[in-house]
Amino acid sequence: MTTNTVDSRRPRGLGTVLIYLSLVAASLVVLVPLVVVFLTSLKTSREVTEGGGAFRLPDDWLNWSNYTTAFRDGHMLTAFGNTAFILLFSITGTVVIGSMTAYAIDRFDFRGKKPVMGLFLVATLVPGVTTQVATFQVVNSFGLFDTRWAPILLYMGTDIVSIYIFLQFIRSIPVSLDEAARLDGANALSIYWRIIFPLLKPAIATVVIIKGITVYNDFYIPFLYMPSEELGTISTALFRFKGPFGAHWEAISAGAILVIVPTLVVFLFLQRYIYNGFARGATK
Repeated sequence: MTTNTVDSRRPRGLGTVLIYLSLVAASLVVLVPLVVVFLTSLKTSREVTEGGGAFRLPDDWLNWSNYTTAFRDGHMLTAFGNTAFILLFSITGTVVIGSMTAYAIDRFDFRGKKPVMGLFLVATLVPGVTTQVATFQVVNSFGLFDTRWAPILLYMGTDIVSIYIFLQFIRSIPVSLDEAARLDGANALSIYWRIIFPLLKPAIATVVIIKGITVYNDFYIPFLYMPSEELGTISTALFRFKGPFGAHWEAISAGAILVIVPTLVVFLFLQRYIYNGFARGATK
């Protein structure tokens, strides 16, 4: 009976073919650009300018000079350091602020609670570009322009999605745990830190991964708020290879591969946390 039920759920015939075709098409959409970038990173400047198509194979498969150029001239080591600094404080601030905000919204009743939730929803619908002039003026008035704290402040204060992720998990935690802790004399901060926060590990893992990838790949905010060369991140470091007479695509491609490898390794090691975090958040 169980076998028949399982077999009946498996797609057959045309449905199976369409499913596999869609998977192959999606894989090609993701892999083809990566293959083109990798091939370009192994070519010389002459091979790139001569053309021959994006899928033209490099003459020398051991030509790693572009990677040396990208790492040295692009100041990639400094860029990785700046990116790591911004990631550390941005993710830590997002986790703390997001979880505490979600805890306050779910556990406390206060005047204007529904309007606050509505404003959070409105904030997600407003394009960030429309408020950049006002945001830039605020950041500049604090004296944070051209410092690493400018993007950190913006990343911590503009992540509404993390609040909703934490809110989903906190709603699944029984209120009876809070009540028992209050009988033992614990205050709201103690309950959050000793009871709520340790139970949010799946949500924290999800937020850390999503936020980390967003900050790691972001170009606009570091480029706008940190124009100094010594403050470049891994995304803005690649922009230095664009000269007045065109871009050095072979060096940019090599730098792109250097940027992609860390995120690929992290994703392969943490992908189960991503899936588990979303799955648990959807079922709670």
